[in-house]
Amino acid sequence: MPTILIIEDEAKMRRLLELNLGDDGFKTLSAGDAETGLKLLASEPVHLVLTDLKLPGMNGLEFLQTAKRQNAALPIVVMTAFGSVETAVEAMKAGASDYVLKPFSLAEMRMVVHKELDNSRLREENRSLREALGQKYSHPNIVAISPKMQEVLATVERVAPTSSTVLLGGESGVGKDLIARAIHEKSRRASGPFVKINSTAIPENLLESELFGYEKGAFTGAANSKPGKFELADKGTLFLDEIGDVPAAIQVKLLRVLQEREFERLGGTRTIKVDVRLIAATNRDLRAALEDGTFREDLYYRLNVVPIDIPPLREHKEDIPGLANLFLARFAKDSGREEKIVGISPAAMQLLAGHYWPGNVRELQNVIERACALAPGTQLEAGDIQLDSPRNRSGAASDRDRFLPDGMTLDQWEDEMIREALKRAGGNKSQAARLLGLSRNALRYRLSKIGIDDNEGE
Repeated sequence: MPTILIIEDEAKMRRLLELNLGDDGFKTLSAGDAETGLKLLASEPVHLVLTDLKLPGMNGLEFLQTAKRQNAALPIVVMTAFGSVETAVEAMKAGASDYVLKPFSLAEMRMVVHKELDNSRLREENRSLREALGQKYSHPNIVAISPKMQEVLATVERVAPTSSTVLLGGESGVGKDLIARAIHEKSRRASGPFVKINSTAIPENLLESELFGYEKGAFTGAANSKPGKFELADKGTLFLDEIGDVPAAIQVKLLRVLQEREFERLGGTRTIKVDVRLIAATNRDLRAALEDGTFREDLYYRLNVVPIDIPPLREHKEDIPGLANLFLARFAKDSGREEKIVGISPAAMQLLAGHYWPGNVRELQNVIERACALAPGTQLEAGDIQLDSPRNRSGAASDRDRFLPDGMTLDQWEDEMIREALKRAGGNKSQAARLLGLSRNALRYRLSKIGIDDNEGE
C-alpha cells in the first residue's frame, strides 16, 4: 500500500490522521515540522504528503516549494484554516495537488487522499503515453485515427476509472460532449445517469434553480418542489458545458459542491448530499478569465484536476475521411431516399480535406447532412459539397481577389503560419521567430494568444 507522510504540528490531529489512514491500509509517516518532514522524504519512499500550511519554523508553503524541487511528481495535499483560502490557492499555484479546509471530516480527507493517489497513478501512466500510442484506442461515434485524437482517447481510458474532475477544453464544435460521454461510459458510474447542462442555454436567473433545484414557494411560480441537475446526476456524471460563462454567485455554490459534496435547494434549508462526478467544458481561455476577475481561482483549480484539450479539426485532418463516412452512413440511412447514397468521390473528399473547418466537426457534420439531402446521385460529388466560407457569405470576392484560403480568417491564418514556423524550426522558438521575421518578444505575445507554452523548445 502507498506510504503517506503527515506533517502537522498539532499532536492530536497528527495522531488522528495516522490512525484513520492506517485503518484504510496505508502506511503512515509523521512529522511535527517541515524540516523533519524533508528528512523523512529524503530517507523513505513516499507516495503522498499531507501538510499543514501553518507550521513552526519553515511554513507549509516553503516546504511545498522545496519538496516540489526535489520531486515534481509528488502529490501534496495542504491543510489550512477556513479563513486562509487565499493561502491555499497560492499553494495550488506552487504545485499542491489539492487543499482541505479545517475543520474537515475524516471521511472528506480519506476521499481526497484516494482521489490524489488515483491521479498520481494516472500521471505516472501518462508519462509513457507516447509509447503506449502504438495501441489503438477507440470508442463508438468517435473517429480517432490521428495521433492527436489517439492521445485524447488514451487520456480518457486512464481518467475514466478514477473519480477525478475533468476539464475539457477546445473550440466550439470539436466534440467535447462526445468525450464527456465516453469518460462516463468507461467509468464505474456507467450504470448511473449522465446529465448534461449548457450554462449559456439557460437564463442567468434560472441557472441556479436548474443546477441545485428549488423548494415549493421559493419564487413566484414555484408551485412544487423540483430537484436540480446535481440531484438527478447522483451516482452518475454531470456534464456542465460552457463553465466559463457561469455567474460568480453560482461559482461559489459549485465550489462548495466540489469540496463538500453537498448543497441546499433554492429556498430550502435541508442539506442534500450527492455523489456526482463533474466533467466541465469550456471554449474560453479560463486563465484569461482568472486575470480579468470573471472566474474564481479556487474553482479553477478544483476543476482543472485532469485537463483534456481537444484539438480543432484542422489539426487532425487525417480523421476527416472517417468522420465524413460516419456522417454519410448516418444521414443516408435517415434520408428516406429510394436510392441510398453509398460513397464520397475522391474529388469531394479532397475538397473536404482542404477546407479549414472553422466550425470543426459540427460544421463537417452539417455539410455532409446538407449534401445527403440535396445530392442527385448515389455518390457525393465535389459539386454536392457546399462549404460555408467568407467568400460565399459575402458573395463579393472573386478567386483572383482572395488572399486567404476558404473558411480562414486573418487571425486563423496567422496562427497557422506560427504553428508551421514552429514545425519547421523543430519547436525552437528563437529560430521560428527568425523564420517569421519577428522579434522574440513579438513571437512570445502571439504564442500566448494561441495558448502555446513559451517555456519549452528554446
